[in-house]
Amino acid sequence: MALPRPLSKYPALSSAFAENSIRLGAIALDREHAIEMAGELLVASGRSTPDYTLSMLEAVEENGPYIVIAPGIALAHGRPSEAVIEIGLSLVTLAEPVVFGNAANDPVRMVIGLCATDHSSHIDIMSELASFLGEAGSVNSVLNAVDSDQIRLLF
Repeated sequence: MALPRPLSKYPALSSAFAENSIRLGAIALDREHAIEMAGELLVASGRSTPDYTLSMLEAVEENGPYIVIAPGIALAHGRPSEAVIEIGLSLVTLAEPVVFGNAANDPVRMVIGLCATDHSSHIDIMSELASFLGEAGSVNSVLNAVDSDQIRLLF
């Protein structure tokens, strides 16, 4: 008899990552390709449309690499729009780091995609994401995971 899974420490994160929202060990040609992969996962998981991925790319083109939020970690996102079906996250780990153009935090090994339906509904998710990423060892656990189930167990 299987033991029940303990209650999630990060319930908002746990629900934000839908099926088909995690890809490990991806090969990205450049930052745009890495962002596209994160956007494609949001589409594949039913959280956004391809138009949202375009808005993610436009945001970086217009504003630069501000999305690189910590050493090795980018948070790709666009503005809330009709292209967002439901709030969600995606995760891409990169087999080889990619330069995003952020001198302080390059190169990037982890790209998190975020889509939100409005300007406030994602606050809980972002709070939990910050707590999770701030925990000792959590980033390395994600980067060393061999499948998405290992990552889901971290939440």
